Amino acid sequence: MSNTITATNFNFPGQKSVYRGKVREVYNINDELLVMVATDRLSAFDVVLPKGIPYKGQILNQIATRFMEMTSHLVPNWLIATPDPNVAIGHLCEPFKVEMVIRGYLSGHAAREYAAGKRIICGVEMPEGLKENDKFPEPIITPTTKADNGEHDEDISKEAILERGIVSELDYEVLENYTRVLYNKGTQIAADRGLILVDTKYEFGKTKEGKIVLIDEIHTPDSSRYFYKEGYEERQERSEAQKQLSKEFVRQWLIANGFQGKEGQQIPEMTEDYIESVSERYIELYENILGEKFFKADVSNIDERIEKNVLDFLNK
Repeated sequence: MSNTITATNFNFPGQKSVYRGKVREVYNINDELLVMVATDRLSAFDVVLPKGIPYKGQILNQIATRFMEMTSHLVPNWLIATPDPNVAIGHLCEPFKVEMVIRGYLSGHAAREYAAGKRIICGVEMPEGLKENDKFPEPIITPTTKADNGEHDEDISKEAILERGIVSELDYEVLENYTRVLYNKGTQIAADRGLILVDTKYEFGKTKEGKIVLIDEIHTPDSSRYFYKEGYEERQERSEAQKQLSKEFVRQWLIANGFQGKEGQQIPEMTEDYIESVSERYIELYENILGEKFFKADVSNIDERIEKNVLDFLNK
């Protein structure tokens, strides 16, 4: 089993604070830069699982930063540099308190709501007569609140976001527009790789200058769901499960083992073999999503490697 990084405790020059999210740890440098470290933690149902997944942080970071580079001409983003396989450095931003979820297909959470008889999600009507994994006539935006540590994200409608003043109407129009532009581009890139970008989420923030930019991750298996394009129609006709490239396989394993993040439920044991299989799936995801071979970084001492690479960048 490879070494993993599940927590960090760096003290960089000019460091003001550290924010520890479910997967990433974010260091504020002089209220100007953010150093975002992608750990090997795995989360599902808003719960961080007890063991790390080898190379997961590297995979997430490299997919996210590559897609930011590929879409920066369409939507501005926070990214400045990637000095280490697990690290992204960018502009300090004030995050919006919503996550912009966009769905092209009836899958995942939306499918579970639909199966329960609901036809409206986040104020958006879903057509009758759909079955799981059918394509929507048009992609729908279903935002969630951005939860603080330990709390669950919750569905919310555009109307409620504006009524509560979580985001101004002017800014929300920009978020919606950017979300559609990014999803369209992601869909096109996925199609070129023989994939379908089923649904995804984007997070945005404002720079000190008041510019709205894309932050966090984009089109990674943690934030997105992909199907293989080949055989999609045939599987739908036969009402078979779709072949997926996403974190959904982890959620399904948890559900099958009696865990959905609810009170009183126990996280099932993650054996060495299971952890290795998840790592292999993430590498498969990387290679399919980016269309290139994954090269494992040296993990003999991940903490030292990250610290050295970040310090080299900050000291330039």
